[in-house]
Amino acid sequence: MKAIVITSPGGPEVLQLQEVEDPQIKDDEVLIKVHATALNRADTLQRKGGYPPPHGASPYPGLECSGIIESVGKNVSKWKIGDQVCALLSGGGYAEKVAAPEGQVLPIPPGISLKDATSFPEVACTVWSTIFMMSRLSKGETLLIHGGSSGIGTFAIQIAKYIGAKVFVTAGSEEKLTFCKSIGADVGINYKTEDFVARVKEETGGQGVDVILDCVGASYFQRNLDSLNFDGRLFIIGFQGGVTTEVDLRPILGKRLTVQGAGLRSRSPESKAVIISEVEKNVWPAIAEGKVKPVIYKTFPLSEAAEAHRLMESSQHIGKILLLP
Repeated sequence: MKAIVITSPGGPEVLQLQEVEDPQIKDDEVLIKVHATALNRADTLQRKGGYPPPHGASPYPGLECSGIIESVGKNVSKWKIGDQVCALLSGGGYAEKVAAPEGQVLPIPPGISLKDATSFPEVACTVWSTIFMMSRLSKGETLLIHGGSSGIGTFAIQIAKYIGAKVFVTAGSEEKLTFCKSIGADVGINYKTEDFVARVKEETGGQGVDVILDCVGASYFQRNLDSLNFDGRLFIIGFQGGVTTEVDLRPILGKRLTVQGAGLRSRSPESKAVIISEVEKNVWPAIAEGKVKPVIYKTFPLSEAAEAHRLMESSQHIGKILLLP
């Protein structure tokens, strides 16, 4: 099969389409003929050599896909050859075929095309497992999403509105903020021209928000603590603003705050299967109702993966970037 190989750690140009061996499936895995895959920021980190695949995972990038099941391992009971599916992967999505554990595979949501379905597994599992399963965001609460126009951000806005939360987002341009509002965000904050702590306080009568979904890390840590309400929860899923900082810890005690963090890729297959099951139960109905829609910015052929990475790293995009083998 053909796959995108990271020929050496470096810039987008190191991504090369090459002929490689087909994946071998284990007894509890299915082989998917990939119809589409989607970029995640983790792919760019892996390309630079900073985010190696977990032990035993495919060396090729790609953390999600959609496609058609081509073969099934002997212990697989849920899926059969010919099923149209999408899947959460530990790697290997940038290829014509990929193996996935049966518990990380989802049906295509009703009303969604096979191509567009690849935009959901990674964002749905990330957002549902963090701000819902762990931070327990509930109806009537307020959520602040940093990077509201990202793939994760555009999904989080829609699912949080679906469950009845009030949504604040930060983004770096008026165009991005306008889009975020068009899909449900209540308050848009331009982080380049405004102080998000001051805006949050102003919009919440001085109280702060209940939950923050943060991909920035160190450079926002203090300001995130300062933006939270009593019993607030900060959930960190990325370090785009660094990993070390000095912090005044008093708000944690004074406001009974919780600081949490989690990655998705490094979780065990059992842990991912639990998340997948919760996503199918809680998120798929919202998609079927048309309340959560795919947000796709641009689609490239797999051979142009380097160009797709350049676009992601420019941060001009809104939503997901797809690759088609």
